[in-house]
Amino acid sequence: MLETLKNFVFETGIAHLIEDGGWKTLVMYAIVGILMYFAIVKKYEPLLLVPIAFGMLLANLPGAEMIHTELFLTTDGLDVQKIFNEGGLIDFLYLGVKLGIYPSLIFLGIGAMTDFSPLIANPSSILMGAAAQLGVFVAFAGALFIGFIPEAAAAIGIIGGADGPTAILVTKELAPVLLGAIAIAAYSYMALIPLIQPPLMRLVTTKKERAIRMKTLRKVSKVELVLFPIVTTVVVCLIVPDATPLVGCLMFGNLLNVCGVTDRLSKTAQNGLINAVTIFLGTSVGATANAENFLKPQTLAIIALGLAAFIFSTLGGLLFAKLMCLVTHGKVNPLIGSAGVSAVPMAARVSQLEGQKADPSNYLLMHAMGPNVAGVIGSAVAAGVFLSWFA
Repeated sequence: MLETLKNFVFETGIAHLIEDGGWKTLVMYAIVGILMYFAIVKKYEPLLLVPIAFGMLLANLPGAEMIHTELFLTTDGLDVQKIFNEGGLIDFLYLGVKLGIYPSLIFLGIGAMTDFSPLIANPSSILMGAAAQLGVFVAFAGALFIGFIPEAAAAIGIIGGADGPTAILVTKELAPVLLGAIAIAAYSYMALIPLIQPPLMRLVTTKKERAIRMKTLRKVSKVELVLFPIVTTVVVCLIVPDATPLVGCLMFGNLLNVCGVTDRLSKTAQNGLINAVTIFLGTSVGATANAENFLKPQTLAIIALGLAAFIFSTLGGLLFAKLMCLVTHGKVNPLIGSAGVSAVPMAARVSQLEGQKADPSNYLLMHAMGPNVAGVIGSAVAAGVFLSWFA
């Protein structure tokens, strides 16, 4: 009986924590607590941060053996049979990340929820969305400069696209060992957009520019709405084939929404499908952030580069919109350029709120949605470019 009790005690998580010198695990619990605080108390991206934080908690429970990242980091290819034989629960869920299933399905749901009519009504918005990818390439260059290999630098750079599924897709292909750090940085900075962007907006624009009223967008026809996802898929994917999984699913979801004959499929993509996939994606990605992989100096570098990426992406969009304001003799409010990062619709709302501080009766939301949805396409294209270079 004593022997049985002794074996039980030594098999508990507490015993493993003491045996392994668990300060790193305690640090991870503190990080989980911070993420939970932002998600639940501050309500910053709770649908994403809660699953990610809880996945981190599961991965750092001593003795639980929920995920075995070594099964996915082999150079011999993915051994699915070995995963089924030796893996834990989250190993099975993580297959959806490793095989690129979850990010594409998330984009399917995003497409079904996205209204591209502001972009169709004002095609020049695509230029602001492209300019807002500046941070992607600045962070890529910065990561190379401080010693990251090109594949890892590309994965870090894509944080600047402000699109979590895109960052996850690129990272799982190019630098899977960095997935936890990159995903947490990407989603955390997306959540903090209302804090990061306004000071930059006020820095590079004048109050007069922020108060500019833009002409009401024209009404977009049903034919245009239906043709847009089809034409965009063909054009983008012929130019950057590696962007097809993301752009193709994004546009397919949008077609389900606008064609008018697939309402049930559109509602499923917008609700049940994307909600279920978000749970699986967030939990399994968070679980890759165990103490061994996460608590390294490179994680701090990734967090710093991620912040730089968001700053330069915001500045890129703002400065290009400021140029458009000059060229059009004051017809474009530069604030909408900051929405070129693809955090939909949060970045557009920040543009609207900042504009209303200069003129409470100004309404910029629909104008900002053009660059915002263009940024979704832009980040997917940037991801496709990196994958074509390094995958």
